[in-house]
Amino acid sequence: MSSPTPWLADAANPWFSWDYVTEYSSELIEAGKQHVLLTVASVALALVVALPLAVLVRRYRRWEGAVLGLSGVLYTIPSLALISLLWPVFGLSPTTVVVALAVYALLVVLRNTLVGLDGVPPDVVDAARGMGMGRRETLLKVEVPLALPTILAGIRIATVSTVGMVTIGALVGYGGFGQLILSGFQQNFYHAQIATATICCVLLAMVFEGLLLGLQRGLTPWAKGRAS
Repeated sequence: MSSPTPWLADAANPWFSWDYVTEYSSELIEAGKQHVLLTVASVALALVVALPLAVLVRRYRRWEGAVLGLSGVLYTIPSLALISLLWPVFGLSPTTVVVALAVYALLVVLRNTLVGLDGVPPDVVDAARGMGMGRRETLLKVEVPLALPTILAGIRIATVSTVGMVTIGALVGYGGFGQLILSGFQQNFYHAQIATATICCVLLAMVFEGLLLGLQRGLTPWAKGRAS
């Protein structure tokens, strides 16, 4: 008869423990708040950079390849290396984590924004121009609303992926649930802490996914009908 799996046999250090959840609920809540704040701040920073950049690239098409190429290169930088590069600049602060995560979210938001704007039918734009709308008015009142489903889909993808990547912030002391995961490994491989923080991270990603999907459907009800 084969011996039992070590982690199942170790009753003193189980992977799942409701006692851990109740005893350390305040730490879990605090980690959750930090995780949410880091995620929202990172995606917001990515949006602040990506949206104007997408508009600029559409106006000066010769820069499109260079901008997307640079964004792609930044996206491929390993998270540990990026944190190390930003550490001397921003120190052991949440800003280091926010900037690093915004770099990774930038490519997704930028690409989806460009795809959405490029997908606006040319005849619709021509009709808007024929009604006397200027370039800025056409962009804000015609192109952006029509591109909104694709833009919001990019924001949703970037947000969900950012939730998982926030954990790298544990390297500088600001990692939300990642801080608990790292602490669990440091505390002699504390199974319950590692598993609970991981599950909370996954649940948070699902919550963001649901909220943003609901927002997307609420802001673009016509897109669902058109897809059907």
